Amino acid sequence: MKYTTIIGLEVHVQLLTRTKLFSGCVNRFNPDAPNSQTDPVTLGLPGSLPVMNAEAFRLAVKVGMALNCEIARFTKWDRKQYYYPDLPKAYQISQYDLPLCSDGFLDITNAEGETRRIGIIRAHLEEDAGKNLHEGGSDSKVDLNRAGTPLVEIVSQPDLRSAAEAKQYLEELKLLLTYLAVSDCNMQEGSLRCDVNINLHVHTDDGHNIPTPIVEVKNLNSFRGVEMACEYETKRQIEDFQKTGQRLGDVPKQTRGWDLARGVSYPLRSKEEASDYRYFPDPDLAPVTVTGEWLDEVRETLGELPAARRDRLGDAWQLSQYDASVIITQGQDVADYYETVAQTCGDGKQAANWVTQDVLRELNERKLSIAQFPIPATVLGNLLNRVVAGEMTVKGAREVFTTLLELPADQVTDATVEQIITDKGLLLVTDTGEVDKAIDLVLADPKHEKAIADVRGGKQQAVGPLIGNVMKHLKGADPKAVRTRLLERIGGA
Repeated sequence: MKYTTIIGLEVHVQLLTRTKLFSGCVNRFNPDAPNSQTDPVTLGLPGSLPVMNAEAFRLAVKVGMALNCEIARFTKWDRKQYYYPDLPKAYQISQYDLPLCSDGFLDITNAEGETRRIGIIRAHLEEDAGKNLHEGGSDSKVDLNRAGTPLVEIVSQPDLRSAAEAKQYLEELKLLLTYLAVSDCNMQEGSLRCDVNINLHVHTDDGHNIPTPIVEVKNLNSFRGVEMACEYETKRQIEDFQKTGQRLGDVPKQTRGWDLARGVSYPLRSKEEASDYRYFPDPDLAPVTVTGEWLDEVRETLGELPAARRDRLGDAWQLSQYDASVIITQGQDVADYYETVAQTCGDGKQAANWVTQDVLRELNERKLSIAQFPIPATVLGNLLNRVVAGEMTVKGAREVFTTLLELPADQVTDATVEQIITDKGLLLVTDTGEVDKAIDLVLADPKHEKAIADVRGGKQQAVGPLIGNVMKHLKGADPKAVRTRLLERIGGA
């Protein structure tokens, strides 16, 4: 059966503000002291009144701009009514018909290397609910520390066509948000959560497309979970269609949960419609009007976004899409470190090899951030400049690199590098007379007669052991230059 998978994502992102969206209560992850970060507004106590957090509003606008959205000059707050233990007021302050940001897009690159533009319907600001804890038994617990946390809900168009594309979209979105420094996007702490809306368009032999009922899978808290849920739902829905033939509109939209351990979704309830929430403007909060001048001020704080920086690095330093993506994905600090190394050594590819392999390996093994890495970017760049200039081999540079990692951070300087190179004799011998003397010693050694004969007989791979022995007589030399000179000498003998 032929079909197309139709996926749209709703992503909830907690903003990095000091206080909550409508109160002065502290906003931070704190699982060790449940219900300690509450106040009268968070608890919905009689007489408490909300006051908008201006910083949360600014960060939400920043997100909308980065997603190429239209920013509303006039917006308001609405009450979304529902009763649940994690919502003490019995309503959530959100935005309904006048969202802060709308009609945007985010470009992704799929596995085939094709650029796909994913539409953004809206990105609006709202307060988070608390957290219900179901730990077995007949009782549940409620932690209201998270209640009132500022959220941006980013709703995509149903433009995604596979589980892999859904994961790629989330990875690109997370990268963008972390570059903007609006959220830490820590999924383990609930800073980024995702709901998946998915159905299929079944293609019939007579050219028609039959949409299956839409399903929303709630509260997925990992990219792999999103990918698995999309894959599972695609399979489940096609099997269900083959059994029932149900189409979009035959049954209400269904909400399902996700069981990560079993890798299956399970039904929760029929999906509520907007009318079920009885939205109306919040009477305690004034609408917000913004000026063009203020929007310009926010736009100036965006900086270079990751997609643009990835393209620039590729163009400026002749990097592959893969290398540029690896660097950018590590975050702004690593990208800054890379650029300094590349500018210092003058070779973007050499710098990329070292940063994406040697530096990242050490960061992972030592569990360090790039700010804690003991080798400054300029010191590594000057070391690599020796390699680029042909003064050292990569092997020699790695020996220096390893030695530097063993030193106290305040001793890792250019002067220290020079001392290590001198002490270890790592500079390449460029004096052809010295090279020829070493070659003479090797060619005169009877134990190498067979290898020499093999090379003269056309087996150039036999020159390898000879090169190794020449290198042993020299403190340092370019193996390529030694190989060339050896072949000349043996061929002319």
